[in-house]
Amino acid sequence: MVQSREDLPNAIALNSTLVNGARLVGPSVAGVLIATIGEGWCFALDALSYLAVLWSLVAMTGLQPAPVKTGASLLASLREGYVYVVGFAPIRALLLMLSVVSLAAVPHTVLMPIFATHVLGGGPHTLGLLMGGSGLGAVVGALWMARRRTVLGLGRVLARSVALFGLGLCLFSRSTTLWVSMPLLALTGGGMMVGLAAANTMVQTLADEDKRGRVMSFYTMAFFGVMPFGSLLAGWLGGRIGAPATVLATGIFALGGVAIFASILPRLRPHIRPVYERLGIVPVVAAGLRDATAQVDATKE
Repeated sequence: MVQSREDLPNAIALNSTLVNGARLVGPSVAGVLIATIGEGWCFALDALSYLAVLWSLVAMTGLQPAPVKTGASLLASLREGYVYVVGFAPIRALLLMLSVVSLAAVPHTVLMPIFATHVLGGGPHTLGLLMGGSGLGAVVGALWMARRRTVLGLGRVLARSVALFGLGLCLFSRSTTLWVSMPLLALTGGGMMVGLAAANTMVQTLADEDKRGRVMSFYTMAFFGVMPFGSLLAGWLGGRIGAPATVLATGIFALGGVAIFASILPRLRPHIRPVYERLGIVPVVAAGLRDATAQVDATKE
């Protein structure tokens, strides 16, 4: 939908802001509706709200050219997309990092009611405050991403934000006070959202035009496809070692994954720069200067 690649990071950040803003506003509105008119009408109004979504989809006209028919079968197209994703090191590394974030993010969300009741000694109100803290951090992170004007340096941003996310999980798992847990969850939500937005922006920027749809399908699978395994992990570990230890383990797992990603980031630079040069994001350098420039630019990634 975004016509200019320069606007892509801002558009992705705006989308993230709307999604997480809804996470803050939605439960509050639902609570008021349930208290005033009951659960049934709350679900009915929720269903009616999708009319706005349908209207928005109908209104999207003239945004994209007609699809080009290649003559390849569905399986052949999927195979081509898979070979491209696996064979292009930057996208492969980004999708693996995304899978790590997804696997680590699910357990603390699934186990949040246990933290609210058994760890912090609260109830539904406490749960709402915890989720609100996470959502607020995500909105702030998305707004920060929206201020960025370039994709340069997003690799480093991704590594730092996921490290912040993992550290936030570890600290949250040790907290037994609500007013300490809330800012830690804001830290966690912000780190996760910035990491997801950075990975999304880089994947869409690096992917070839004719393969972006298939690449984003693998992106969706790497994030949402891993979530059920995170839920299983949360239930299995939570029942054996407890909710705090489970979240601590997933935080350590995220820190380990981002440490590996950060270590290979300099080796991804020679694969990323030619794409940025072709897109005009960075100036083309002479062959003799490329190695020296790569060493300097590695610090930006």
